Amino acid sequence: MNSKGIWVKNENSTAAADGRNKADVELITPRHADEAVIREVSSWKGVSVHDHRFGGVEFRVGRRELGHLHGTFADLPFRRQVRDELVAAGRARPHHVLPDSGWVTVPMRSKAEVENVIALFRKNYER
Repeated sequence: MNSKGIWVKNENSTAAADGRNKADVELITPRHADEAVIREVSSWKGVSVHDHRFGGVEFRVGRRELGHLHGTFADLPFRRQVRDELVAAGRARPHHVLPDSGWVTVPMRSKAEVENVIALFRKNYER
C-alpha cells in the first residue's frame, strides 16, 4: 500500500493495515463499476435500462425508478426513514443535490462499494 492507502500491484498481503480485506479497498474504474452494476441489475425480472435525463444510466421497474448511475456514484430513492437508516449505518450519504429528500448518493470506487450499490438496488427492487 502506498502512503495514500492505495493498493499497489506488488503488495503480497491480502489484508490492509486496518484489518480490512484487500478486495474491500481495491479501486476500480468508473467504467468497470458501471458495467458490473448494469450487468447485475438489468438481469432482474422486469428491470429496464434507460438513459438518465442528467446523464448516466437509469433503472426502472415499470414506471418506478430504482435509481441511476453517474460513473463514480449511484443515486437511489428510498422512504425517508430507510434513507436515514442507510446514512446512519454508513452505507450511503444524503443525496448530493437533494440532501433533505429520501434520495441517497452511494460511491462506487471499489469492489466493496459496487457490491453495496448492487445490494441497495436490490433492496429498492424488492420493496
